[in-house]
Order: sequence, then C-alpha cells, then structure tokens
Amino acid sequence: MNTTWYIAKRIAFNKQKTFSRFIIRLSVAATAISVAAMIITICFVNGFQKEVSEKVFNFWGNIRVQHLELDKSLIAEETVIERNDTVENILKNNPVIAHFQPFATKSAVLKKGQEIAGLLLKGIDKAYDSLQLKKFIIKGRWLHFNDSSYSKEIILSEAIANELNLNLNDTATLFFISPNNQSTYRKVLIAAIYRTGIEEYDKLFGITDLKLLQRVSNLTSNEIGGYEIILKHNNHGEDTTVSKQLNEVLPTVWGSRSIREVYPNIFDWLAILDNNRTIIFIVMSIVAVINLITCLLILVLERTRMIGVLKSVGMRDGALQKLFLYYAGLIALKGTAIGALLGLGICILQQTTGIITLNEANYYIAYAPVQIIWWQVGLIILVTIIVCIASLILPALLATSIKPVKAIQFR
Repeated sequence: MNTTWYIAKRIAFNKQKTFSRFIIRLSVAATAISVAAMIITICFVNGFQKEVSEKVFNFWGNIRVQHLELDKSLIAEETVIERNDTVENILKNNPVIAHFQPFATKSAVLKKGQEIAGLLLKGIDKAYDSLQLKKFIIKGRWLHFNDSSYSKEIILSEAIANELNLNLNDTATLFFISPNNQSTYRKVLIAAIYRTGIEEYDKLFGITDLKLLQRVSNLTSNEIGGYEIILKHNNHGEDTTVSKQLNEVLPTVWGSRSIREVYPNIFDWLAILDNNRTIIFIVMSIVAVINLITCLLILVLERTRMIGVLKSVGMRDGALQKLFLYYAGLIALKGTAIGALLGLGICILQQTTGIITLNEANYYIAYAPVQIIWWQVGLIILVTIIVCIASLILPALLATSIKPVKAIQFR
C-alpha cells in the first residue's frame, strides 16, 4: 500500500471539527466557483458568437463576389455587372462551396398613405436558398416568383412594417430614383414580415424579386449585383481563407469579400468577447490557486506535530512533500468536480429552457445562447487540476523544512 496516499486520504476525509475543515471547505468552494465560472463563460461566449454570426451569414451568405471596387462602401448599391460563365464555373468547381446565388440591391422609398420609409431592397431569384431567410420570417409566406414577369411582392422587416402601419397582404408603393433623376414606382403586396434582431438589417432591408429591380433599373436578365456564396462549413473563419483564394483566380474586374469584411463592426464586437473570456479565465485561475495555496499552508501548520512524528520514524522529505500534495490534490479534485457539475448544470438548464433573457435591441438575440464544446470543457478541467497541483509544489516544501524535535513540541 502507498503509505503517503493512505495517510493523505485519512486526513483529507477526517470528520473531526477543526479550523482547517472550514478552510478546506472554503478552498473547495472557491475552486468549484472558479471552474464553474470558466465553463459557463466559455459555453455562453461560444453560443453567443455562433448565434449572432449565423444570423449574419443566413441573411447574406458567407462570401460576396461582385464588381471589384476597393474604395466603395460595400453596404451601398453594387455596381452592375453581367453574369459570367467563367466566374460561375470557378464557384461550381470549388469543393467547399455548397451553393451560390445571384443578387442585387437598390435604394427605394416605401410609401403607405402619408407614411414613408427609406429601404435598401435586396433582390433575389427563385433559385435562392430560401431556407436561410425563412428562419427570420415571423408571419406570412415566401415570395411567389413568376416565370413570365416579375413578382409584385415584398418581404418587410417588423420594424418597417410597424413604422408604416403595414400588415400582411397590405399594398404599398415603392418609389425608385434613376441616375437621370427620373422616378418610377411599383405597387407591391406585403407577403411576409421578418425579424432578425439585428437593428442594422431590420431598419434598412426589404426583400423582393431580382427581376423587379432589373426592370426598374432598365437592366437585362444577365445584369446583377453579384453572387452570394454559401460554404459547406465555416469553421475557424474559413470564409476569409476561401475569399482570398477566390480573389487569386477570379477575372480581373471581379472581387471577393467575406461578410466579415463587409460588416466588420459586428464581427469585431464578437471578437472582443474572446478578450473578456481570457480575463475571466485568468482571474478565476488566480482565485483558485491563491485559495489552495493558503489552504495548504494552514494544513501544514496545523499538522506540524504529525510532520514531526512522521519524520522521526523515518519518512523522507520527498514522501512528506507527496503526502501534502496528495492532500491538496484531493481538495482540488473535489472542487473541480463540483465546479464542473455546477457549470454544466447551469449551461444545460439554459440550453433547454432559455431562462436567461437578453435585450434583443442591444445584443441581437432575445436569450443567452449556449454551445457546449465538450473538449473545451475537458481541457478547462484538466488544465485547472494541473495548474492547481503545480502551484502547490513550493508550499508543500514547507513541510520538509520542519525539524522533528521542535515539531513534536509544537502546541
């Protein structure tokens, strides 16, 4: 039997009421809270970044390919460009691209009665991957496309519909201004109302038929604003990598930009959460380590007489140091296990109930999302245990410096 391990277990699970029992409980609680806080933080940050990113990607795809204009704002109307077989073949033959679809945008004014609102219309065709945008529709139906003409329907955001007092199946008028300052208008039916929760989209964009925008702009059916690209996977910023690769093979007048580059404000904000997560990890680790070091020092002082007896009967310094490392390690393991169960329990509760809500206007989402990545949880537990035990090596050396004669006389 391993003597040091046996003694460590006996004193660790001793039920005798002493001051050290309170300190042990305090250290277990501090370690548990630290581990739980780290697990909750990483799961909530993962979930929040994933949900908000997916909202942006669902609305715009992962990459935009269009006329290359380096100095032009990408949120404004695109420069018209003709559909290109070479470009489409490049996109079709790329193994990581799941789907691509033409689109265009055009500024307009929507009027109902005396109320008006400025819009940036997003034109799509019947081949558009509607599953992405259908996630945002809160009432109504998808656009009905007409093969012989253009659809006279529009999907409005809830914010714009409320501003103009519009409901499903109401009719409103779209006014367009052409480059020569001549205006034209079209009456449209409200087919659906959507809400993304992202204010920049909900207060600006309407969705309609690409053919309608081509008609009012006097464009041919081959003239578009560009292509939206949907990737099969978008892990670890793969969209940025694919966008750079496309720029190397696209024809001269074409350019590729990831949606992260088109809307950097949203993704920069999400990236800040990584810094917050790191700060919480550092603070919680320091709290756990300081509590365990303090606990071990108190335990060594309380067991001074026991140390003297063990040294007097021949226990070596290395074995004595191991004894207290085992002792403190059991405390760290217990605290880590409790913290892991507590943290995962809170995350699973939020995942199933959505009990923690958020202000959608500020956070783009109505509840705090959770994504549990199990290898990250396991890594937190493993690293916490290693850091805690490693930090206890120096305090454990205190036990080896105690003289047996003085220790036995210690009161």
